[in-house]
Amino acid sequence: MPRRKDLPGDAPPAPGREPLSPVGRRTVQDGVYTELRRSLIQGLFDPGEVLRIVDLSERLGTSTMPVREALARLISEQALEPMANRSVRVPLITRARLEDLARARALIEAEVLGLAMSRIGAQEIDRLRELTDACDAVLAIRDQEVSGEAADLNHAFHFTIYRAAGSEVLLPIIESLWLQSGPYLRVSARHYAPEVDGSATHFHREITEAIAARDAVAARAALRADIGRAFTIMRRHLTEETA
Repeated sequence: MPRRKDLPGDAPPAPGREPLSPVGRRTVQDGVYTELRRSLIQGLFDPGEVLRIVDLSERLGTSTMPVREALARLISEQALEPMANRSVRVPLITRARLEDLARARALIEAEVLGLAMSRIGAQEIDRLRELTDACDAVLAIRDQEVSGEAADLNHAFHFTIYRAAGSEVLLPIIESLWLQSGPYLRVSARHYAPEVDGSATHFHREITEAIAARDAVAARAALRADIGRAFTIMRRHLTEETA
């Protein structure tokens, strides 16, 4: 193939160096998006909390542009909602939205677990047990407070299963549902009472042992119960607020 002639204004590459592609702003934007996304999934923001671009840029140590672009992505994923004053808000809790999220998560995540059943091997099952033990250890140290570390372990547990399904279509849908559920789970964690609601990892152990036994019915039932418990706590909280 003939080489193109140098165009006017082309700068020759420095001797002995390959030309580089610009990466700066794109890399920062992705980093800001990833951090905000992680924070939402962990439930580090309250429902109804207003997120201001200047405040976030200061906390993240970056300019406002990558924050603005990351927030736009999260709005498109329904994890955040725009406000009239150009700020952004975590969606408020409503019973209709609560029920919609609970139903969607139970349906889709149980289906993906079923797809993953035949693909999860002994190594993944051992990993699920390790993550459950690690979560118990964190909760014991923090006196059952659901911390960011516990939230990360919970996320890792579930997505070890979901990734095993090998669905490039369903996995992003689940990720979007987790983004939207995070602030609800933050409130749920505040009202979680072990003496009433049971061990935080009880259903994780049931899910793991059902997978190990290749019992899809039991695994799905335990998963639905795990998802449902957090939303049941939220329903109880909403009832108490309106009583």
